[in-house]
Amino acid sequence: MSTYNTKLDTNELNQRRREALSKIDNAEFGWFHIRACLVAGVGFFTDAYDLFAINLVTPMLGIIYYGGALPADLDLGIKVSASVGTFLGQIGFGYLADRLGRKRMYGIELMIIIVATLGQALSGNGHTLSLPAALIVWRVIVGIGIGGDYPLSAVITSEFATTNRRGAMMAAVFAMQGFGYLTTGIVAIILLSAFKDSIIANPANLDYVWRILIGFGCIPALVAVYFRLTIPETPRYVLDIENNVNKAERDVATVFKENRNHLQSEDDSEVVVHNPTIAKGSFSDFCAYFSKWQNFKILFGTSMAWFALDVAFYGIGLNNSFILSSIKFSGVKGDNWATCWNAAVGQIIIVLLGAVPGYWVTVFTIERLGRIKIQILGFVMSCILFCVLGFAYNQIRDYSVALFVFLFAATQFFQNFGPNSTTFIIPGEVFPTRYRSTGHGIAAGSGKLGAIIAQVGFSQLKDRGGSNAFIPQLLQIFALFMLIGLIVTFLIPETKGKTLEELSNEDDFASASYQHHTQNALGGEAEQK
Repeated sequence: MSTYNTKLDTNELNQRRREALSKIDNAEFGWFHIRACLVAGVGFFTDAYDLFAINLVTPMLGIIYYGGALPADLDLGIKVSASVGTFLGQIGFGYLADRLGRKRMYGIELMIIIVATLGQALSGNGHTLSLPAALIVWRVIVGIGIGGDYPLSAVITSEFATTNRRGAMMAAVFAMQGFGYLTTGIVAIILLSAFKDSIIANPANLDYVWRILIGFGCIPALVAVYFRLTIPETPRYVLDIENNVNKAERDVATVFKENRNHLQSEDDSEVVVHNPTIAKGSFSDFCAYFSKWQNFKILFGTSMAWFALDVAFYGIGLNNSFILSSIKFSGVKGDNWATCWNAAVGQIIIVLLGAVPGYWVTVFTIERLGRIKIQILGFVMSCILFCVLGFAYNQIRDYSVALFVFLFAATQFFQNFGPNSTTFIIPGEVFPTRYRSTGHGIAAGSGKLGAIIAQVGFSQLKDRGGSNAFIPQLLQIFALFMLIGLIVTFLIPETKGKTLEELSNEDDFASASYQHHTQNALGGEAEQK
């Protein structure tokens, strides 16, 4: 493999880099962009399905194996285990995607999800490992796959997107979570209808339902895995990590169907043209980059905002039984089928009222309003609504169930038309290419730490003083975290209409590094003379 690189070519190489990036940023929106959104979006559909299906599975496990409700410690363990795995996957895959490449890692996370989902569906009791313990192990593994999907899908979408549609594309990918959440309820209703007579005759037949419900999560993942394995490496990674200008230019031409006659011949495809101004990723460079306040404050702001959001989002999302009981969709004593049916229907109602509309309002407004305005609006409204629900919880429920449900649905709407979407989008835009996936993984992992804390705290505190007696205080705590999220949002820059290179301070940092390197080299030559 031949290499072409001289100091005299630096200006030319920088110009070629800018031209290649400009073609990506200003390309016409086409089929490739739609395909990228669909391939990434199916992954998020699967992620949400696998995460939230457990809401409907745990009541069935309690009925089948414990003659009622699942013990609190097992219920918590099964629900929180996926979040633990997701945290590990976000940090691990985030780092590996920067180190090994987006293409090389993309698809592996879906393979993990497929294997672990089948493992859950086929789990059983054994002498050394009980069914709940087996589910916990498998859900940690499925969580690792889900976690890997966050930085990979975010970064691949952002690096292929045009500047003026990048936010909408990333929001559309993330919005598929809403449909995944919704589908869990729909599939559960279909299965419960199909097995109704056998479940009423013998509740143990719910065993068929929960296994099929979990196993269904493999289907969309199987559809997407081939397309993920065949998606090309992002030109930004080729330019800034592999540092191969020739290959990046060819990839841009191939992806966007350009006439490639003006490029070098195919025989030169193995020529590696290095740009010496490109800073290389390393631990020392990572520390140097983020030791600057202008860069560190963005990492801290995106991480803390995601942490604050997920305390409330997952604290309620995986423990919504108190809401279902308010709208008369709680368990029916003596009727196991009706208990499971109500849980499924109630979940559909909650998702349709708040989550799905919130996601898609974000998709259609984010390029007009910008990320920061939407995030601020979402945190402010969520804080107000949690305060109202927390300080007047019993009064509102006693006065009007409809009002209570409306206020809760509004919190769901403003979390999704707000920080639940923007905390995913912004970290995929604001870091340099060599740390974009790592930075997103750190921010996303911070969110999952909030989710873990929320789930453990909610489980331990909600029944203090009686069944669900502490929920008003928990809602007040959630309001406090919304306020924290609002405050740290002011550390984050607006990303609307800016290129990824403008946002990351990447060009300035690279130029400074190159000048420092050149000065050292010239100094060394002078000493030799």
